[in-house]
Amino acid sequence: MVGTIVNTAAVLAGGICGHFFGKLLKPRFQQTLTMACGVSTLFLSMAGALRYMLPLDEKSLAGGGSMLVIACMALGGLIGELINIERGFGRFGEWLKRKSGSAGDQSFVNGFLTASVTTCVGAMTIVGALQDGISGDWSILGAKSILDLVMVMVLTSSLGKGCVFSVIPIFVIEGGLTLLANWIKPLMTELAMSYLSLVGSVLIFCIGVNLIWGSKIRTANLLPAVILAIAAAFLPISF
Repeated sequence: MVGTIVNTAAVLAGGICGHFFGKLLKPRFQQTLTMACGVSTLFLSMAGALRYMLPLDEKSLAGGGSMLVIACMALGGLIGELINIERGFGRFGEWLKRKSGSAGDQSFVNGFLTASVTTCVGAMTIVGALQDGISGDWSILGAKSILDLVMVMVLTSSLGKGCVFSVIPIFVIEGGLTLLANWIKPLMTELAMSYLSLVGSVLIFCIGVNLIWGSKIRTANLLPAVILAIAAAFLPISF
């Protein structure tokens, strides 16, 4: 679990730096950082999604994956709303807010939720954790740690110290995947990873929308779409 520990430490370091650095910034600087983070997230997610939806076929672009995105997002959203994952995250965030003495921080829960989904959704999380558990190679999680450090530092500067507590879901998810790597590996075929990356990129796009325009999308309630994307790789149809 070296990769998980390194990633957790990087997020914690980024959050601490962002917390103290953010105090030195006026509100307008924090707002600009939030917008910059949101725009960057939008473009990064679009690049990830378009890589799979518009692959280069010989000398032209071949479209695909639209039905997969629609089906996974719609069904995943229904499942997420029935379970109400967002409320679960919110309650946990509220509990963390009380326990950390941050009762007066109005952006605590939003920061926690945004940072958690941003750092946990994506192929690097799953592939890196599996690779760490199977071969002990934590290079992917090491690279992800650098990205997460910067992202969480910027998010914490603008959204507050709630972002720091995203270390908890990161440790649980990556650590769990690492420990269960030998059982999960057969499910993560090349096609499953492609579907996961596509749908995961769309979810990250939703995070960018929320950063720029406020909490318009209940992103946490769309998380089941990732599981559906992996399951879709084993259906006898092509998306």
